Amino acid sequence: MGKLVVVPTPVGNMQDMTFRAVEVLKQADLILAEDTRTSGNLLKHFGIETRMMAHHKFNEHATLDRTLDCIRENSLTALISDAGTPSISDPGYLITKHCIENDIEVECLPGATAFVPALVMSGFTTDRFCFEGFLPHKKGRQSRLIGLKDETRTIIFYESPHRIIKTLTQIQEFIGERNVAVVREISKVYQEVVRGSIPTVIKHFQEKQPKGEFVLLVAGKEDTINLEDDEE
Repeated sequence: MGKLVVVPTPVGNMQDMTFRAVEVLKQADLILAEDTRTSGNLLKHFGIETRMMAHHKFNEHATLDRTLDCIRENSLTALISDAGTPSISDPGYLITKHCIENDIEVECLPGATAFVPALVMSGFTTDRFCFEGFLPHKKGRQSRLIGLKDETRTIIFYESPHRIIKTLTQIQEFIGERNVAVVREISKVYQEVVRGSIPTVIKHFQEKQPKGEFVLLVAGKEDTINLEDDEE
């Protein structure tokens, strides 16, 4: 019946790849990759020669049946995204769901996920949090934020550099005054953590052009942590 193994890949530093992840990718008969060009660099770095097939958000619905057939035909199929753990704000949920529904074994290796180190570095409560991923670009964006107004847990978003200031402004408007932490380029050379009030963090990115991948964390309504405006 075949088996699907979900394999996390580094979000920045190649050295964050686990020994087990490399071994699984070498043993796999097929690798489903979000972008075969990006993944090609990863495989080359670790000397992995397993053949790849594209599996991304633009083709995952249209090719679902064919992909399931490929998984059945091979003993071991690995699923990777460009960075991090597949299905966490990346393609992966649809194929794993249908594998389970079709009695195909699914396993997920532990590994890199950007929001975990960002949460730890934020200084906010870590025992209870809610992960919101990427906000809708247009429809539903405002209502999603309003719905979080009374959230007492730490709130985690993913955001792009060209929307980070807009998102911070809207958080202040629809959720209210909160301490925030913005973590960018996790595990890379230019990793940065900016903590403080929303106006202070907005000012920072107005003066310094936002670049890279961002994780935005918002303190819960009842989080009493006293963060001074801070940069690292």
